[in-house]
Amino acid sequence: MNQKQPPYLLVENRSDLSRITDELKIEPVIGVDLEADSMFHYQEKVCLLQISTRSRNILVDPLSLEDLLPLSPVFADPNIRKVFHGADYDIRSLYRDFGIEVHSLFDTQIAARFLGIRETGLASLLEKRFQVHTEKKYQKRDWSERPLPAAMLAYAVRDTCHLLSLSLALERELREKERLFCVEEECELLSRVRPTEPNHNPLFWRFKGARRLTPRSLAILETILQFREKKAVRRDHPPFKILGNRPIMEIAERKPKNIIDFEGIKGLSPRLIKTLGRPLLKEIDNVMNLPEDELPKFPPRKAGQSVDPKVTERIKALKKWREQRAGRMRGDPSIVCTNDQILSLALAHPKTPGYMEKIVGIRRWQVKLFGDEICALLKRIG
Repeated sequence: MNQKQPPYLLVENRSDLSRITDELKIEPVIGVDLEADSMFHYQEKVCLLQISTRSRNILVDPLSLEDLLPLSPVFADPNIRKVFHGADYDIRSLYRDFGIEVHSLFDTQIAARFLGIRETGLASLLEKRFQVHTEKKYQKRDWSERPLPAAMLAYAVRDTCHLLSLSLALERELREKERLFCVEEECELLSRVRPTEPNHNPLFWRFKGARRLTPRSLAILETILQFREKKAVRRDHPPFKILGNRPIMEIAERKPKNIIDFEGIKGLSPRLIKTLGRPLLKEIDNVMNLPEDELPKFPPRKAGQSVDPKVTERIKALKKWREQRAGRMRGDPSIVCTNDQILSLALAHPKTPGYMEKIVGIRRWQVKLFGDEICALLKRIG
């Protein structure tokens, strides 16, 4: 397949959007991708939507349009297959920004994983199957800038123009290996994902490594995270561009008392110390004066049911079985069964495949392919 730049139509007004929507409504399959600005703004948004059919490449500019409402029926139509690669983020973003629901999804990354392909990135798949080389240099550019340079628009087209060919090749191989139904179920479940709803939990609840901190350090961590969040909103920057997680964790552990104490903290440049040092010291000082009974704590972990020796034995046996099964399938063990699914199976101890179907999180395809094996294994263990 040659490297010639594929042509495209750039849609920037309502009339063009309505026209291409009418065209898309009669297509049996479309390839889809999007570009966002999460690296450059506090509240990320979809900045470009790429759609490829068998005969045309379309770039839709949401920043030039009032809404994408005309496209909603196309994405919701179960008779039009939507081919994405690594669709989780895209599905959430389309719903968050435009209320668009995606039905009849086919994810080429999921398909590749079920075929036992180890390098499942789109660039790798296109390189190996079609000798198509894709550039990555625009991946982290600001897609909210306008006008978008021609080189960035060309880059965007390359992300979808080969998706339909790739999906056909992968689907053919899945049929040969009798695994297409597995991918279809996974894609159907993926199409239901939605953006995480905002909550009022402390920010440290989702901060990696926070559980090992003392209550005083947790309080410092929380106050710095809140401080960073406010600055990020005010400057319209992603929080990590205000202050990285690594220096935040070290500050929480060190509990600096003066400017000199900030020196030597990785990721905290002299410029950051100069601009943020004194405000941070003020926040930290307030926390250091809090009484012990006002310091935050993590909620206690839920009591684990897996302390039962029999449950532990079942988990070990299921993990060993998973490794062997994955070897025979030449695939990733997590495709066969995730750790959470193994825990659910060990706790529920299903006697029959029919009972397995009632366990939350277990897929129908897993019951069909592995139900008898799993139940026989658990029966032997008791």
